[in-house]
This record gives sequence, C-alpha cells and structure tokens, in this order.
Amino acid sequence: MKLKLCFLAGAAALMASSAQAGIVEEVRLGVLQHNICVIDCDNADKEDGPDISAEVVFASPDFLSWAFEPRPYLGTTYNTAGETSFYGGGLQWSFGLTDSLSFEPGLGYFFHDGYNENPFVQGSPESDAFGLEHVFLGSDDLFRTSLALTWDFNEDWAAQVLYEHFSHGQILGNGRNQGMDNIGLRIAYTFD
Repeated sequence: MKLKLCFLAGAAALMASSAQAGIVEEVRLGVLQHNICVIDCDNADKEDGPDISAEVVFASPDFLSWAFEPRPYLGTTYNTAGETSFYGGGLQWSFGLTDSLSFEPGLGYFFHDGYNENPFVQGSPESDAFGLEHVFLGSDDLFRTSLALTWDFNEDWAAQVLYEHFSHGQILGNGRNQGMDNIGLRIAYTFD
C-alpha cells in the first residue's frame, strides 16, 4: 500500500510540474477489448466489458537520450464493467516507419484492483465458480508491455492501435500469473 501511495504522489507531482513546464507532449484516449485471447486462451473468456484507456505522455528527458529517447507516460486502463482495472506508468519509444506511421513499444510498472488468488478453499463449489469468472494475476504490481501502431492525421491528431499485456513475469510475484491482454483503438492529441 505504501508503494502505491508513493507512486500516486510521485505521479501527481510529475504531472503538475510537467504541465507547468510545458513538457506534456500528448494525451491519448480510447476503447480497448478487455482480456482477449492471444496465445494461452484458458482465461480469455473471464471478465467482461470494454476498457477505457487514457494516457498522458511527457517529453523525453535529456538523461534518457542514450536509450533512444523514450518518453515517460502515466496511464490507466479502466474496465467499465467493474472488472480488473490498471494504473501506472513507464516508458514508450517511437520509431518512424513512414512520414505518418510509427511503431511504439513500451514497458511500464502498473497496479490493479483485480484478484491475485482465489479467496475460497480450493476444490469447493465456490472456488470453482469464482475461478470460472475471474483472472488471478498473482501480484498487486505488474509489468505492462505494450505495442502500438500510430498513424498521424496531421501535426495535432493521430489514431493508434494498441495492444497491452499485464503480468508479473515471476519477477514481481510468484505462483499464479494468469496475465491479461487487451487490444483496441485510441485517439491522440499532441500539444504544440
């Protein structure tokens, strides 16, 4: 809990100072399909509802120039059906493919409000029923890996196809690691 509070306080301070300094470069908003099937589809039928994805993207600080100038971001993936939602931040890179098309991989550190373990006794009817409807993420904090393809309409507006994967990777936790994948579309606005 202390880590979450520290993260939120730091994120709020970064956003406030960045907005004043003019280094907020972009805001993104869109809708994602929640918990899709990518490789392991055992848990893809659990949890419902579309997700709202929102991000604030900051200018790359000078001290990260050695790492291909990644841009810091803060974001959330909010589930509209009351299922698992995520919030956190990380770094995103942008590699131009054409004048208007770019590829953006990202790596982040996120928290969630879903379940880590089944709260019922294993093998009980309650446990079986609960396990059929919920994804067990195994850790309160997770890595977020993302891949996006961004198409610029003009200097200010862009559209983006986003894929994101949440998992503790047996690094931030151990045992359960069902993970979650989301995909969807977003609109981005770039500040001058």
